[in-house]
Amino acid sequence: MCLPSCRGGRHSRADVETVKDTVYPLGFCTDSFRVVEGELRNGQLFTALMTELGMSADRAHELGTMVPDSLFNTRKMRPGDQWWAYYDTTANQLRYFVYANNKVDQTVFQCADSLSAWRYSKPVEITRRFADITITSSLWNDMKAAGASTLLILNLSDVYAWTVDFFGLQEDDRFRVIYSEKVCDGEVIAIDSIYFAKFNRGETELPAIMLDNHDGGNIYWNEKGESLRKAFLKAPLQFSRISSGFSYHRRHPVHGDVRAHTAVDYAAPTGTPVMSIGDGTVISKGWAGGGGNTVKIRHNSVYTTSYMHLSKYATGLKVGDHVRQGQVIGYVGATGTATGPHLDFRVWKNGTPINPLTMESPASEPISEDRRPALDSLYRILSAEMDSLTVNR
Repeated sequence: MCLPSCRGGRHSRADVETVKDTVYPLGFCTDSFRVVEGELRNGQLFTALMTELGMSADRAHELGTMVPDSLFNTRKMRPGDQWWAYYDTTANQLRYFVYANNKVDQTVFQCADSLSAWRYSKPVEITRRFADITITSSLWNDMKAAGASTLLILNLSDVYAWTVDFFGLQEDDRFRVIYSEKVCDGEVIAIDSIYFAKFNRGETELPAIMLDNHDGGNIYWNEKGESLRKAFLKAPLQFSRISSGFSYHRRHPVHGDVRAHTAVDYAAPTGTPVMSIGDGTVISKGWAGGGGNTVKIRHNSVYTTSYMHLSKYATGLKVGDHVRQGQVIGYVGATGTATGPHLDFRVWKNGTPINPLTMESPASEPISEDRRPALDSLYRILSAEMDSLTVNR
């Protein structure tokens, strides 16, 4: 039962704050009210929702405009967002309204008497975990079968983006990972950090050790102190499939004749972000006939890449711009001569086309000498922990 110390009605109109109340987390005594739960409908605006729940149009508009965007941004409301309306059990008056901004943060509105709003953030627990995944069908399915959150895939792809081709994983490839995850209400909402990982393919082993070099750059290294970050990413987009490989004798899917295809095609939904695989300068942007909307980037005196069939370009991108590795330069489409949405990706080395899937990427700077003893020690400790966890599974 709620006590008289409930906070309902104690906020002034100008009072916008983050409430920390260990007795009543939302800032009011929830079991003193009748609650109605719902989801935001497509096209439904804040004012319309609040009037539907019982507020006058003027009061609903006043409530929506008094709250700063940093606390609640009506432009970020999305269909399917959850909300809860709390009504006085005697007068059936809307007293409080709670909107779920995401899985952790909620905005609480006081709708009667003086108007106010504050934020409530659910407790988030960070838990250290271990995952051992062997590829039998797909990384997604095998990750789930191993009992790990599939959110881990994104983090692994970031760590190994320069060294492992996630489009070319093979049966019996193996990932072992020591990491931490964020859990809220029993649900994994994010992967916090990957501390240590090993990727095995046959006799080849690629460890990844997290250690900050204190230079604002890479934080993942192998056991030799070599950076896992390379000059080029392994692929210009995430989680698609290769629909056509590099070949000098491919039958064209539209024209039917046999011709060279000095590219790799990645099938992906229209609108999938396309990234520059490395730092460079945009040397062309525009229509390229059968290639459709195309961006071409010179990375240095040796390497040049192109990205074709784009549905659109990144906002503001223009010829002469310097782009960074991983920067979005456009979006997958089917412009030009294409049977469906995909990215035609090409690489030239000294003016000669090469196979992007077999390209050896130049290495980045190794870890600094003063950090090497810490890396060696961390590698021994984490390897021992991983061996112990593997044996005890």
